[in-house]
Amino acid sequence: MRPEPITVSELNSYVKDKIADDEFLNNVYIKGEISNFKHHYTGHMYFTLKDEKSLIKCIMFKTYTTHLNFVPKDGMKVLILGTVSVFERDGVYQIYCKAMQEDRIR
Repeated sequence: MRPEPITVSELNSYVKDKIADDEFLNNVYIKGEISNFKHHYTGHMYFTLKDEKSLIKCIMFKTYTTHLNFVPKDGMKVLILGTVSVFERDGVYQIYCKAMQEDRIR
């Protein structure tokens, strides 16, 4: 007997809830290099964080960008504190950044 099918929206919502329940993913500290940086007119910052093998999309809302003491740009190595979540509309998981600093050590 086959299970009852669910909608794409229901699946994305389910995955988002599962990720939201993960304590580690709600306060992740991650390092990487900025690429595809865009400072939107709303004040939000959109970018990709990457390393040699992988990448993840990131967003930093204006509320948090005002606390930065530098201007992020492509190629910059950074340390980020944030929350991993799912943008349900697109079914994409990404990091919602709360804090960012330059990674001058590496």
